[in-house]
Amino acid sequence: MKPSPHKPSPQGPSHWRMALVLGWLTAFGPLAIDTYLPSFPAISRDLGVEASSVEATVAVYFLGLALGQSFYGPMADRWGRRPPLYAGLLLFILASAGCALTQSIGALIALRFLQALGGSAQIVVARAVVRDHFDERESARVLSLLMLVMGVAPILAPLLGGQLVGFFGWRSIFWTLAAFATACLVAVSFTLPESLPPERRLRQSLATVFRLYGNLLADRQFMAPVLAGSLISAGMFAYIAGSPFVFMEIYGVPPAHFGLFFGSNALGLIAASQINARLVRRYAPARILTIVLIVTACAGLVLLGTAATGIGGFPGLLVPLFLFVASLGFVAPNATALAMGPQGRNAGSASALLGVTQFLCGGISGGLVSALYDGTPVPMVLVIALCGLGACGIHLLFGRRR
Repeated sequence: MKPSPHKPSPQGPSHWRMALVLGWLTAFGPLAIDTYLPSFPAISRDLGVEASSVEATVAVYFLGLALGQSFYGPMADRWGRRPPLYAGLLLFILASAGCALTQSIGALIALRFLQALGGSAQIVVARAVVRDHFDERESARVLSLLMLVMGVAPILAPLLGGQLVGFFGWRSIFWTLAAFATACLVAVSFTLPESLPPERRLRQSLATVFRLYGNLLADRQFMAPVLAGSLISAGMFAYIAGSPFVFMEIYGVPPAHFGLFFGSNALGLIAASQINARLVRRYAPARILTIVLIVTACAGLVLLGTAATGIGGFPGLLVPLFLFVASLGFVAPNATALAMGPQGRNAGSASALLGVTQFLCGGISGGLVSALYDGTPVPMVLVIALCGLGACGIHLLFGRRR
């Protein structure tokens, strides 16, 4: 399928403008997590709870993102891309304000869940809009550009969060997120046109929606890249959930410096995504995915060995961790393009199921890190290593195309 004349040219400025808008929408997930990571010790002290309770706010956020996408996908196919986007942004704004005002960890966990329900709309809509405009190979390129925009969030967000905590307290982080969502709501209303015309919308019943989800779950061509990509993302989520306490409590990294280490890994992710954008011009996304997943699985094993033996100390932990996180810049766009390419009119529902799987795996991995926390880095890196091995195994067994 070639882009029609009215659609953005892959080389034109509108191509970059679309990537910029969709990238910031997709960045809602990382922003709502990465910005408040430096505040974990402060939240724990202020609310008088254990570290595992604060880590639970990350796990429940992932679960909220998973559940929310299952609803927004069919909505995006039925009513177009913009209505669910507006609804999600409004819910995110209100929930962020609630998080800033809460006085208990239970309320914070519940509000984080609502915040995630709102933030999930942007993720679904962004992938569906890319599929509306581009085929598999071009989708991989556009998604790589989205990774460039998204990659800025993990670099700047912890740095911003550390400064906000230091000067204004941890509650200011959630006021900042509410302000960012408000700005995005205004920007979207002027810059992102509807990409699904009425004649292409699906007027499907609830039974049809469930049947469509069932067909997608039974489709190996769809589920193999979805599971491979989701497990690597789950390894990333385990790192996000565990790194604040591993870095700051175990290895003594100051909160103000946490963002530097976190951001350096994000730089690797950005670099990988832009290398991938060039590679897909010459090589098929499936071929790139095969090579990268093998490297990622090896990095996970090295990471586990380093943490278990203590060889190399903190620097020895950072090197394989950098390789694992950076690999997501290759895995995410290629796995998403392979899964979404054949979906056509079902792009919204397919995007939703992809997101549900991704964040469900992320919620499980984050929950495991929290449940297994023992004052050492081993639980975090064990989950990361298992995710890398699982993704590689699924792709090699079920995902490679003839």
